[in-house]
Amino acid sequence: MQVDLANYDAVIETPVASMRLGIVAQLDKLIAIDLLPSCNQTCRPVSDITKEVVMQLQSYFDDPQWRFSLPIAAQGTDFQQRVWQFMKSIPVGETRRYGDVAKSLKSASRAVGGACRRNPVPIVVPCHRIVAASGIGGYNGCTDGAELNFKRWLLAHEQQ
Repeated sequence: MQVDLANYDAVIETPVASMRLGIVAQLDKLIAIDLLPSCNQTCRPVSDITKEVVMQLQSYFDDPQWRFSLPIAAQGTDFQQRVWQFMKSIPVGETRRYGDVAKSLKSASRAVGGACRRNPVPIVVPCHRIVAASGIGGYNGCTDGAELNFKRWLLAHEQQ
């Protein structure tokens, strides 16, 4: 499905051929990173902040130990913000189960899954590091297809 590129400040390729990333920034802060199918054209960054986001994403794709240092304006509930902060504390190469995160935050697994699904800046806030008790779980609200393959790639990339 092609999207209107006017909605993005940059669209970049990823190391996974089936996936592109659409980047949205506003007032020098990262607002969103959308997973897009590869049928969408790439477009160059239009601002200094999107140039920085692209540079840092490419650095991460080259080296999974890369530490993001981007100004983020992620809108979400207090609970979502708590889950997103928890995600950022998970070390590279490690995962946590939805249930374990829920227990730590005194919540429910489904609520954690909902916060993961609503994460507006995947990769930078590493929701891919949260998995199901019996497998990989979902990614970006999907339980199969290109999004899940991208999650598999991210996890394997961080195991290097």
